[in-house]
Amino acid sequence: MEESLSAAGESMPGREPTPVWSADTILPTAHGRFRMLAHTDRTGVEHLALLMGNPETADAPLVRVHSECLTGDALGSYRCDCGEQLDISMAHIAAAGCGILLYLRGHEGRGIGLLNKLRAYELQDRGLDTVEANAALGLPIDARDYQAAAAMLRALDCTRIRLLTANPLKQIELEANGIEVVDRLRPPVADRPENSHYLETKRSGMNHDRPSDSDASPLPDLYTPLVGRTEVIAQLAQSTDGFIAANGGDAEFVSGAADREHLHRLRSLAAVVLVGVSTVRADDPKLTVRAVQGPNPVRAILDPHGRVPLDSHVLTQPDAPTLWLLGERIPVPESLASHVTVLRLPETAGQAARGGSSRDDPAGDHPARGGAVEEHCLDVPPAVILQVLGRHVPGTVLVEGGGRTVSEFLSAGLLDRLFLTVAPVLIGNGVPGLRFTGSDVMAEALRAPFRRHVFGADVCTEFVFSAAARAATPGLSDGSTPLS
Repeated sequence: MEESLSAAGESMPGREPTPVWSADTILPTAHGRFRMLAHTDRTGVEHLALLMGNPETADAPLVRVHSECLTGDALGSYRCDCGEQLDISMAHIAAAGCGILLYLRGHEGRGIGLLNKLRAYELQDRGLDTVEANAALGLPIDARDYQAAAAMLRALDCTRIRLLTANPLKQIELEANGIEVVDRLRPPVADRPENSHYLETKRSGMNHDRPSDSDASPLPDLYTPLVGRTEVIAQLAQSTDGFIAANGGDAEFVSGAADREHLHRLRSLAAVVLVGVSTVRADDPKLTVRAVQGPNPVRAILDPHGRVPLDSHVLTQPDAPTLWLLGERIPVPESLASHVTVLRLPETAGQAARGGSSRDDPAGDHPARGGAVEEHCLDVPPAVILQVLGRHVPGTVLVEGGGRTVSEFLSAGLLDRLFLTVAPVLIGNGVPGLRFTGSDVMAEALRAPFRRHVFGADVCTEFVFSAAARAATPGLSDGSTPLS
């Protein structure tokens, strides 16, 4: 497939011509599936662009411009950190769900070629540093050119980016070629004894960034099983006695700041975050990612009876797209914001018996009133809800609330994993958390392999239900038998 986002052959004076992609395929990796495009530049060198998600729709997608390094990328050499930078950059792009890796060939040894790089290694073995070795060979310290990278980004309609690099020269070169770099993030790769002198030389002699608090945050190991995979996951925080909110409906700060950061991390890894109408009516949530770096998921509001207030954040604020899941007979307001898309849910027998819109029906106005609103939200089977969502937004679904919505998905056997956080607080009487029809016999109670995570004062149990999720998750404790 050949494509270009501007006219074929069109280019600016002195710049690399607009790429015409000579190959377009899929590359499955340990970090997920990337779309892979190939481009041959005007000098005959072939380069690759690996795309995750739809970076052209992002305000400033995460981009790694990676220079070819056979010894580091393919052979795992510790003389440099190139292979580790490549790996962690792919992990960060996959975790963000959107981004680009440009793999630039012809950049071996900072542009001097493989044989000359090995000759420079010989001189380094005798005591020279990387800058001195190149000079001793009569070679430039850095001979790389980034015109092809800038041309590829322009062709991908991504001229405003966040750049994953420790090398400020890459930012300077890209900006000189028309790419706006709004942020530069150093990949968090630690020095090794084998390369610490080499890396320190690049920092002192080539102005590379030193490790700092502004480095790209490493993705905690807890979340790596979710990267590059499609799952249905759920998250719920409740008190020790099993409530998600006080009797008056106040759900703020049931759990602590560390657990809220955990929730935002899950949002950043999900394509869609799904909540029931009760959650919107009670909390007016944003459902965006704020506590960590990452993209906002699409917000899906389960509302078969049209009870979501028209002035709610999800319907009025365009900080993320919103899918409004309405029953077939619910009227749609005329003045609907452009970021809101209405998806119709198939009508069930129970809905038909109750009739159409209940926007003006005062019954169940608040989730604390017996949970009536949320109970009716699950008239539509969870499997059908997933089918409706999957036709519009592929990827991981995070079922975030409330308690009955999460419980219904659990009862339906559709969750790959459940993160259940218990906070050290007793509410006494409030809005129920996880509830489902269980067994009268403890030996038949629901058990699954699990991991435990401590978030400050809160304890989160991650139940892993599906075989595929278990295979991707290290460190599971056996949940098949009661704990002694």
